[in-house]
Amino acid sequence: MRSISILGATGSIGASTLDLIRRNRDQWRVVALTANSNAAELAKLAREFSAEVAVVADEGCLPALRESLSGTSIAAMAGSAALIEAGARPADVTVAAIVGCAGLAPTMAAIAQGRTVALANKEALVSAGEVMTAAVARSGATLLPVDSEHNAIFQCLAGNDLAHVRWITLTASGGPFRDWPAERLAHATPAEAVKHPNWAMGAKISVDSATMMNKGLEYIEAFHLFPVGTERLRIIVHPQSIVHSMVEYRDGSTLAQLGPSDMRVPIASALAWPARMDTPCAPLDLAAIGELTFRSPDETRFPATRLAREAAAAGGGVPAVLNAANEVAVAAFLDGKLAFTRIAAQVEETLGAFAPGVPATLEEVIALDAEARARTRELMEPA
Repeated sequence: MRSISILGATGSIGASTLDLIRRNRDQWRVVALTANSNAAELAKLAREFSAEVAVVADEGCLPALRESLSGTSIAAMAGSAALIEAGARPADVTVAAIVGCAGLAPTMAAIAQGRTVALANKEALVSAGEVMTAAVARSGATLLPVDSEHNAIFQCLAGNDLAHVRWITLTASGGPFRDWPAERLAHATPAEAVKHPNWAMGAKISVDSATMMNKGLEYIEAFHLFPVGTERLRIIVHPQSIVHSMVEYRDGSTLAQLGPSDMRVPIASALAWPARMDTPCAPLDLAAIGELTFRSPDETRFPATRLAREAAAAGGGVPAVLNAANEVAVAAFLDGKLAFTRIAAQVEETLGAFAPGVPATLEEVIALDAEARARTRELMEPA
């Protein structure tokens, strides 16, 4: 029996992970489950899986969590320090699935344990790439990518040398607005943006997919996970979301990983690695799918990927600023306070507002993140 902690248990990644554990209950012991504010769902899951500890980020939700867990031996905790403690608890596998930069410190705490971290929080690696990869090297932790694209690359690279790689290609669905004309994008609503055509995801990541910023963040994440340099990383739009990414080698061979649009596939890959495990996903029926199409990204309508490529090339604290500004802008869009086309524009304005240094510690990354968020909010205020 292996032990597991899930940071972000009530989100879409957490739900998919727990579905796989539920189907293999005798193989897993659940250590810690965390959530942002959904105390009722967290308590329900903690009871079902007999977790050792349940942690809610919102301290105001702690009384409700304690009440829901009364009569059990499950410890109830709350707050940012408790999230870090949950990440630091020894577990064979820690799934890092807290959305946004809020997941950075708990993920770093898990990495420090020197075990396996299944990384679904791309923003953490985007904001603290050099700091996080250095921490992995120090602790000897195994960092396994859970994002479908990075997991696909990981599988395509198995047994091969990065020196032989000609291209790493990240595929993008293009999001719900991939065929919209530019003039229509300005009027896109949050309800339209969160309706992804292929994937079931949370609101923030769905909006990121609609702007193509999700692919931009994944580009930066790939830059750190698979160090081949920006000159050998590229993005291609693949509307069917069947080919999850590709690796082309110097001999002309291209390996691609195909699978259904279901996050349980890459999660299962990470949980079972280096072996394989069953999933309930239906096998691909390529004849029924009929065709797979590809096209170049349109960075005029969707400039987010350009901003991300430029941030990766600039390095230092620039990716952290990009991520922080995007989180603030997306939140404003979801609140009806910012037009869809202003999300990427706002990120670009923030990037141009100041030149960040090179954060060398987790504390410096967090401070830069806070500064970038504050600057973005200032720039968004009406004159």
